[in-house]
Amino acid sequence: MALEHIKQITIRSYLEKKGIKPIKENETRGMYHSPLRMDNNASFSVNYSRNLWYDHGLGQGGSIVDLVAKNERISIGKAITILESDDFSFNRQQIIPIPKTDQIAAISILTIAELNNPALLNYLSMRGIDPQIAKSVCSEVHYSVKGKSYFAIGFRNDNKIGVELRSKYFKGCTSKNTTSIKTGHEDCLLFEGFFDYLSYLTITKKEIQPMDVIVLNSLSNLSKVKNRLAEYRNVIAFLDNDSAGKKAFQVLQENLNNVIDQSFYYANYKDLNEYLCAGVTSERSILEFSSK
Repeated sequence: MALEHIKQITIRSYLEKKGIKPIKENETRGMYHSPLRMDNNASFSVNYSRNLWYDHGLGQGGSIVDLVAKNERISIGKAITILESDDFSFNRQQIIPIPKTDQIAAISILTIAELNNPALLNYLSMRGIDPQIAKSVCSEVHYSVKGKSYFAIGFRNDNKIGVELRSKYFKGCTSKNTTSIKTGHEDCLLFEGFFDYLSYLTITKKEIQPMDVIVLNSLSNLSKVKNRLAEYRNVIAFLDNDSAGKKAFQVLQENLNNVIDQSFYYANYKDLNEYLCAGVTSERSILEFSSK
């Protein structure tokens, strides 16, 4: 395997194989506890779009090859041999080196079809999502970036041609906006991301939610919907249990008198999807109320 192809193997997938998950992340970067040393501050940064790492404690960084060599305490040559193995060969698919600012122009949608790709359905199952429920609200999107073709789970947003894109190896969008699902209900369910929404539908075993739904798709979109949220009788919020999610809920509380926090029902988990994956959803929760 050519070295340029080996370097396309995702650092994220290597760390995941080692049981190392990000402490916090966004579309382009993840922060981890360093695999190379004792690190209580999660100061190991992975640039997802460029597929590079940097350990702020050591002042060192590099490619996937450099990381494997350092972490396994082996030579560069042996690291390349490990990465050439079948265990990692499937993890090259969707390294897309596009800066966030260029993302909208860089992604061209080729086709949007029914969600049937086995790799995408398997990814949903890995995240605890019922694939049949996902099919009711998501699509299979084939797209290109700089002449190369990829595929992902697609979730429409409120832009005319806006699609959120997710796969095991990629998280992005054609244009960032909220997703609004209107049913004429007096109450609204508010989710941070669409995997939280899919998790909710899986937990409640519903392909269609009778309440109105707003999926932010990014906390940066919160300001776009504050006026709309004020029109509802209740806003039932399922935001993340991290500092950003807590701050967003505080902003809602300061501006609205109809918002109900649900995050404490999955307080031991980062978000609703992690709660679902932990398999504890049989516990009594507000889902009993909000699914009525």
